[in-house]
Amino acid sequence: MSEALPLRLHHHAWLTDDQEATRRFYEDVLGLPLAATWTETAVISGAERAYCHTFYGLADGGALAFFQFADPADQKEFATDVNFTPFRHIAFKVGQETQKAMRKRISEAGYREPDTFVTDHGFCFSLYITDPNGLMLEFTVDHPEAEKTETERRATAHADLARWLAGDHTSNNHWR
Repeated sequence: MSEALPLRLHHHAWLTDDQEATRRFYEDVLGLPLAATWTETAVISGAERAYCHTFYGLADGGALAFFQFADPADQKEFATDVNFTPFRHIAFKVGQETQKAMRKRISEAGYREPDTFVTDHGFCFSLYITDPNGLMLEFTVDHPEAEKTETERRATAHADLARWLAGDHTSNNHWR
């Protein structure tokens, strides 16, 4: 592995139409603290635009960040229509107690399937939830033998990809 790899995720940015609904979800339901709010005016794409940029903190110093523009026309211009799919999500490693506490708060807040669900992937156990902005999040607890699993997959990663690309779609997840 290269020593020139990124150190950690600094932040992942997304657009929100409602900063307060986003704050309630991330801070009150998931327990991620509002770490910073930046209110700015800047020239973006040739026009001066006012926006609010919020950051919700992660334990490693990274964050999830959300933009909302003051002018509805700016908000519409930068919005993206993204087809929802569970295969587009952000995954976070959490401890078992953190995941358990999140599941409790999510349930108490009234979230139910399909907006939240759990999946046993064999090598990890994941809690999924979709935020008020349509962003799917995964909070995963690694299997106790995760380090061994990662070593195995790393050793065969290129061969597994070549096999798949050649048309052999046999599963190599023997933990599931």
